[in-house]
Amino acid sequence: MSASPEPRKDPVDAIIEQWAEVRPDLDTAAMEVFGRVYRLARAMGDRIDKAYARYGISRGEFDVLATLRRSGEPYTLSPRELSATLMLTTGGMTGRLDKLERAGLLRRSPDPHDRRGLQVTLTGEGLRLTDEAVGAGLAVQTEALSALDGERAEQLADLLRELLFATER
Repeated sequence: MSASPEPRKDPVDAIIEQWAEVRPDLDTAAMEVFGRVYRLARAMGDRIDKAYARYGISRGEFDVLATLRRSGEPYTLSPRELSATLMLTTGGMTGRLDKLERAGLLRRSPDPHDRRGLQVTLTGEGLRLTDEAVGAGLAVQTEALSALDGERAEQLADLLRELLFATER
């Protein structure tokens, strides 16, 4: 019977080995997981940023457009609903909305049910661009995930969901 190949080493392994040398009393198991999660999120964020840049938008701007798209027809939410969904301050949201409105991807209009309120709606161009950009972002993610077979990818998703529930309490 042949032995399993030794797992490849990554930069997190080097960090763990260094800590083991200088602080052998530490249990670095959590660092092994979260160090990799952090590095993976950063690397994938960079790849997705490049995918969205081809459409002239940032990841944060995509998030606004995608939130409107996911809301279903008529693709309209209030700035407050957008801010709450995206966990942004109203100031941060205003800057994104300004840029997206100047680009013709959304429009702001008075809320017919609240004289003081506004509605934000995707334009036809915003809908088209969002649908193309979401496909490009998913292609990048799917390509990266292809390193795992379907069963292992599903298992990873389940484990990450469990961990996310535990940390968002």
